Amino acid sequence: MALWVEKHRPATLDKLSFHAGLTDHLRKLAGSGDLPHLLVYGPAGAGKRTRIAAVLREIYGPGADKLRVSQRVFETPSRRKLDISFISSNYHIEVNPSDAGIYDRVVIQDLIKEVAQTQQVAAASARRFKVIVIHEADALSRDAQHALRRTMEKYMGNMRVILCSTSTGKIISPVQSRCLLVRVPAPTPDEVVEVLNQVAKKEGISVPPAYAARLAEGSKRNLHRALLMLEAAYVQQYPFAESQPVVLPEWEAYTRDIAASALGAQTPARLMEIRKQLYEVLAHCIPPSTVLKVMALHLVDHVGEALKPEVARQAAFYEHRLQTGQKAIVHLEAFVAKFMSVYKRHAMAAAS
Repeated sequence: MALWVEKHRPATLDKLSFHAGLTDHLRKLAGSGDLPHLLVYGPAGAGKRTRIAAVLREIYGPGADKLRVSQRVFETPSRRKLDISFISSNYHIEVNPSDAGIYDRVVIQDLIKEVAQTQQVAAASARRFKVIVIHEADALSRDAQHALRRTMEKYMGNMRVILCSTSTGKIISPVQSRCLLVRVPAPTPDEVVEVLNQVAKKEGISVPPAYAARLAEGSKRNLHRALLMLEAAYVQQYPFAESQPVVLPEWEAYTRDIAASALGAQTPARLMEIRKQLYEVLAHCIPPSTVLKVMALHLVDHVGEALKPEVARQAAFYEHRLQTGQKAIVHLEAFVAKFMSVYKRHAMAAAS
C-alpha cells in the first residue's frame, strides 16, 4: 500500500493546487514545442519533482508515466566499477549522478552522452528530443558540471536537460547561463493546510482546523513532510483531537536524541555510543547533510547565546567537509566531537 504522499501526488499540471502562476508558466513552456534546458530549484518539499513529472506528462502524454528502473555499471579511469540505478521511460531518463560521489563525472560523460546521441525513436512522440532529469544537481562536482556544460552544448538538438536542486549557489555560472531558471517557492502554511484537507477528504477522514494548522507549522512548509506527519498521526490516533501532539518522523526524533546525548555528557565513552547511533541513522538511508542539520538546530536551541555562533560555524564547516569527503560517518562524528570539546570548555570556564 502506497504512502499518502505518493498515492495522492498530482500527475498533471491541472491538478497542482498552489503556485498557479508558476503552473501556467510551465504549461506554456511545455506547449511551446521547443523546451529549453531548465534549472528547477527551491526548498525541499516545495513540489519540484512533482512539477517536473507533470511537465513531462504535458509534453509526451501518459507514456511518460510508464517508468522502469534500470541499472548500469560504469568504469572509472582507475578501473573501479560503479553500479548506478536510474529511472527511465521511452521519452526521458532520471538520474542522480551524485550517487557516484567523486566519480559523478563518469556518469555525466557516459550515460548522458549515450542518451543524447540517440534520437527519439518512439513513433507517437510529439517531440524529437529526449529529456534528461538530473536530481540533486547542486551536489555535482565541478568537473561533472563542466562535462555537463559541454554535453548540453553539443547535443542540444536531441536532448534537453532539467536540473533539480535546492539552490543555485553550487551550480557553476556556465551551466546556469544555459538554463531557464524556474524557482519553486515553499508553499505558505495556508496552502499546506489546504492540501492536507484535500488528501484527508480523499481518504475519507476529517482533520480539525487547529490540528491541521499545527501540522503545517511543524512541517516547516515542507509539503512532503506534512503529508507524512498527517499519515503518522492517523495511524497513531483517529479521530484526531485538537490537542493531539504532532508526530515527528522516527528518524528525526532519533537524531534529536543523539544531539541530546551529546549535551548530556562529553566523554570518549559517550562519543563511541553516538558513533553507533549515527551508523544506525545512516544505515536507514537518511542523508548525512540532513542528519547534521537536525543535530545542529537541536544543539543551537539548547545552548547559551554565547555558544550559538560557534555551533553554527562548526556545522557549516563540517557540512562543507561532507560535500568534499567520502565517508560521512567520519565528518558527522568529528562534528559531535568538536561540539563536545567546545561545550565542555565553555562549561569549565563558566564554573571557574
